[in-house]
Amino acid sequence: MSQTEEPQAAENTEQTPAPSIGRWYKVRFRAKDQIFTATANLQDLHSGDDVIVVTDHGPEPAMIVGLGPQPVLEGKLAGLKPAFHIQKRCNPEEKEKFVRLIEKEEEAFKSCVSLIKKHDLAMKLIKVERFFNGSKVIFYFTAENRVDFRALVKDLVQEFRTRVEMRQVGVRHETKMLGGIGSCGRELCCSSYIDNFAAVSIKMAKEQNLPLNPTKISGICNRLLCCLTYEFPMYKEIRRQMPRCGKTIIVDDKPLKVIKLNVLEESITVIDPEDRAVTMDLPRSTWEPLTQEMRQQPQQSKRPPRTDKKPKSPSDKTDKPRGKQK
Repeated sequence: MSQTEEPQAAENTEQTPAPSIGRWYKVRFRAKDQIFTATANLQDLHSGDDVIVVTDHGPEPAMIVGLGPQPVLEGKLAGLKPAFHIQKRCNPEEKEKFVRLIEKEEEAFKSCVSLIKKHDLAMKLIKVERFFNGSKVIFYFTAENRVDFRALVKDLVQEFRTRVEMRQVGVRHETKMLGGIGSCGRELCCSSYIDNFAAVSIKMAKEQNLPLNPTKISGICNRLLCCLTYEFPMYKEIRRQMPRCGKTIIVDDKPLKVIKLNVLEESITVIDPEDRAVTMDLPRSTWEPLTQEMRQQPQQSKRPPRTDKKPKSPSDKTDKPRGKQK
């Protein structure tokens, strides 16, 4: 019988279809939350539809914001996966429960604020997140120092009759949760698509010739702008190819000194050491061949040591007394 069953098993494996890649959609769990990418086998979803999304802590309701990018998952992108998967559409009962969930979060926010004042805690409540299945309520807050909120948690558990988690976040995450409009006039990058905050340093502002005024290069969170990291690699690469400030280049058999770099235009400003009132802007087509020629030239050897001075003989050395002389 084993010989007759083997061909049938082989036929079943051949008939099993490969898993199809669903369409990608942009979803948002709350009205002002971050937008995530999710796949769905449903083909007729539209913007504004309420759906159930599978998360790590269970199903959660979300709203379709729009159609996401439809990548061709080949080669290196074969293992690319979205953050979530859309399970189904919300039925009328789930839609009503979703509306009630938002109201419960607002009520929990007000209750927690009043309890914080009651216990006189030095903390600021930012956001309340309640799971759709009611298994947990998360309270996000900011504080300058550690806060002993054990009495607060007891009161919250007694009021909501569920698991309570107090999660302290920094000022950058606070801005990410609250959202807002940046100095560029667009929605904040952190609240729209940034998942992990990259390290930002003042060196990035210097490299891009930005004014080192804190009000100019700081965001709503009073930290350095996250967008300073976007073009920093490009500036760094172009600066590496350009001659440094203070370097002398030869243009038409005349030495000129570099005093300024314009990375965006890829041009340099030079000055004549003999006539400092005369400055010139050289485009990339002019300074690039000159810098390449200078790099190809062999470096001058170090100055040879002087031979006119005879080395001292051992007899010329005078023995210095060791220790203090009395």
